[in-house]
Amino acid sequence: MAIKDLFNRMSHAVSKATGQPITFALAVALVVVWAVSGPIFGYSETWQLVINTGTTIITFLMVFVLQSSQNRDGLALQLKLDELILAASKAENRFIGAEKLTDEEIRQLRDLCDSQKVKADAPKPRTKARTRSKRATAN
Repeated sequence: MAIKDLFNRMSHAVSKATGQPITFALAVALVVVWAVSGPIFGYSETWQLVINTGTTIITFLMVFVLQSSQNRDGLALQLKLDELILAASKAENRFIGAEKLTDEEIRQLRDLCDSQKVKADAPKPRTKARTRSKRATAN
């Protein structure tokens, strides 16, 4: 098994497990046990080092797990949005893959969307043809 596949599987499993209420409860219980054991160990430097080292290692490793999870979720969201763009008949395909554009290209697309919104929100001029068709349907 490739290292990348192993990391992805472990990352997914850790992400799923750490998101559970029981995991939070276990972490709180561990901190309480550590705090209660303070007087037993005389609040020594070793006693403090145990929690400091443990939390530092866990935090360091969780950064990678969280980033992997966020990358996976972001990619899945982009794929779903791309599918919606493809399915919408009036959508412009140039928005597919917009997350890969430069900041300037994204700004240009944003400006385009803003100008299209202004046009879409502008009141439509009433024409005689529209007025006649409304009268015809009312009769």
